Amino acid sequence: MADDEYYTLLGVARTADDAALKAAFRKKAMQYHPDKNPGDAKAEAKFKEINEAYSVLSDQQKRAAYDRYGKAAFQNGGGGSGFEGFAGSFSDIFEDLFGDFMGGGRGGGRSGNQAARGQDLRYNLEISLEDAYKGKTADISITTTIACEPCTGTGAEPGSKPEVCKQCNGQGKVRAQQGFFMVERACPVCRGAGRVISKPCRTCDGAGRVEKEKALQVKVPAGVDDGTRIRLTGEGEAGARSGPAGDLYIFIALKAHRVFQREDTTLFCMAPLPMTTAALGGEVDVPSLDGQKTKVKVPAGTQTGKQFRIRGKGMPALNGAGFGDLVIQVNMETPVNLTKRQRELLEEFQNGETGENAPESAGFFDRLKELWDN
Repeated sequence: MADDEYYTLLGVARTADDAALKAAFRKKAMQYHPDKNPGDAKAEAKFKEINEAYSVLSDQQKRAAYDRYGKAAFQNGGGGSGFEGFAGSFSDIFEDLFGDFMGGGRGGGRSGNQAARGQDLRYNLEISLEDAYKGKTADISITTTIACEPCTGTGAEPGSKPEVCKQCNGQGKVRAQQGFFMVERACPVCRGAGRVISKPCRTCDGAGRVEKEKALQVKVPAGVDDGTRIRLTGEGEAGARSGPAGDLYIFIALKAHRVFQREDTTLFCMAPLPMTTAALGGEVDVPSLDGQKTKVKVPAGTQTGKQFRIRGKGMPALNGAGFGDLVIQVNMETPVNLTKRQRELLEEFQNGETGENAPESAGFFDRLKELWDN
């Protein structure tokens, strides 16, 4: 007669799929693992029971028999009970449980003799704001590793080739039984490579890679900003065992500019404005990064801090979608080094000055007078 004991042990329904079974098994195994419950005989017994349940339910044929006949399907030579018929497959179940923490579960691990991708590299490139505006081609030099030419990256002397490690059969890892568990570690003979080089290449000493100074050209597009990353595919370090090379990442850093400050595609500029121009109005020439001058009309009575926006005179967008704006902020400059005549004229103006000439100042002092009177 069928029973639900195994399903109950794992805490799943009879209709649970393989993914649900595996997830439930992991959770229960972690909960009752002997390492988490040292000296707890009940936890150890529970751990064995849930492993027994999973060993049956994770096998389609065994699960079908269990669903129909219960544990009786494995008695009297029908597959055994308890841990009989389970010990042989425990290493596979162990991989199901802990595979994600060991570089891949059953069928998902990488053999040691497979090619390995090379490391990515980083290069910091500092450019001017003008370079970021126009774009440029920069010449750089990096120290990296490349595939050894004499051995073509195999590490073996030309005319010979690496041999499969007999200790691990090319897997790069070996297993050893330690009590109840199967422990996996790197092969001590090939050191995880899965192969042995009996005749190392004299140029690279068997490494398959050599260090080299490499000159490269980097095309910096117009509109790059501070922190922009440019990837050069395949220009990183050479891969191990003839594996593909990594990539080179160029990180852009912008030098501080003496005139402009940048915010995305908008440029900001602080421009001094003579007092007379601010008072009487006029025009000022404003430079831009395209090398041209733009005239800005300043209305009479312009105050310090007034901003003027010039459309399309900012930075280009990195994706080529037009240009940002140039924002000019004027700061009125107080005249210095006055001649006698200039001073006389200013004193004459001061003597005839009224509150209407400086409404902000007059209003401020009126507010102060009210405060003092109160």
